Amino acid sequence: MPMTGVRIAHNLKLLAQHTAGGAPNLGEGMAMKIKDGRRYMYIAHEHGPAAFSIFDVTEPSDPKLLWQKPLPHSKVRGNSLAMRGDLLLMAYQSYEPGLKPAGFQVYDISKPAEPREITFFDLSGPADSHAVGVHYVSFMDGRFAHLSAAHPDFVPNDPTDNQFYMIVDLANPAKPVEVGRWWLPGQRKGDKGQLPPRHVAPSLDFAFRPHHTLCYPERPDRAYIGYIDAGIVILDIADKARPKLVSRLDYHPPFPGFTHTVLPLFDRDLLVVTDEATGDHGLDWPKRCWMVDLRLETNPVMISSLPTPRDFGELHKVGGRIGAHNIHENEPEPGAAKLQNTVASTWFSAGLRIYDIADPYRPEEIAAFLPETPQGQRGCRISDVFVDDRSIIYAADRACGGLYVLEYIGKQPLN
Repeated sequence: MPMTGVRIAHNLKLLAQHTAGGAPNLGEGMAMKIKDGRRYMYIAHEHGPAAFSIFDVTEPSDPKLLWQKPLPHSKVRGNSLAMRGDLLLMAYQSYEPGLKPAGFQVYDISKPAEPREITFFDLSGPADSHAVGVHYVSFMDGRFAHLSAAHPDFVPNDPTDNQFYMIVDLANPAKPVEVGRWWLPGQRKGDKGQLPPRHVAPSLDFAFRPHHTLCYPERPDRAYIGYIDAGIVILDIADKARPKLVSRLDYHPPFPGFTHTVLPLFDRDLLVVTDEATGDHGLDWPKRCWMVDLRLETNPVMISSLPTPRDFGELHKVGGRIGAHNIHENEPEPGAAKLQNTVASTWFSAGLRIYDIADPYRPEEIAAFLPETPQGQRGCRISDVFVDDRSIIYAADRACGGLYVLEYIGKQPLN
């Protein structure tokens, strides 16, 4: 199929572009499964007509769409998925309470291109509740799902704070069981705690609720959470029924809110943290990607930020969102790159950027990719990225661009 033109390509070669069978709005859930010598990529969609798609990316220059799950209706999104082994979890969030599906679907993917529904973990509620389902799901160890979720029994003090951190046990995939939850004190009605002050400017006031909820097999007793306006949250989840706060680093204000992803680099006692850009024409800039020292986890310290893209000033004029969003998350599944000295970061209309963080105090941009803006949108929406163990990079556009498959051709290895 014809590819979009390329505006910027530094140390990255465009191998292929796929518009996902007319559903090119790919979301922020990407996972890879290797079986019988073939590589399968599972990607969630930002909104309809599809919930998620399966591609064969064995040959990176020729990705093939194998299967696609239609979205049940237009008032729900399937923005997130997670995969481990032969299980895949697909999150569903409704646009308003009282609608279904709201929760997550469990699939058997032992036949990688033929998902079989096992069960649905239902978190829906009545129309007068705040239950809208699951925004984000992580499933690093194949046993416990870590969610940003709402529940009918959770009544927030502010409607925007309706989701909290939930842990679900899938020891029996046919019968998922909630085992623990945590929220910021003051978030729920009846709490004795008090939330931090909100931004004065409505355009910078998002919510006190979790976004990414990451827990890795290397530290099954820790959860690393981007808590939007509440910043970075680290939890002790050794007792999953009673998560406890280890530390919280909140830097907004003065910076705009929306802490999105908190990625631990265990070998280096570092965190890579992103703040999601949400404002049109970069109205909420600066939304950056931060380096955080975690040598003392009770006192995380911000030490640097990844450089602003070199051509940011010109790209800022294009329109649409511009600033950080997500990063390659070092999934433990075979096939995923386990990056410790490199960060692959998405910047919406500033495209994809690759950084060398060997010196975390002085990160450097070493590669960049930005396609020409796809027809029908203002600025690119490069929003998620996955790097495989072949230095092949998959970048997703959440509007009209679909999937871009890239080869890293720089002299410096991605490691």
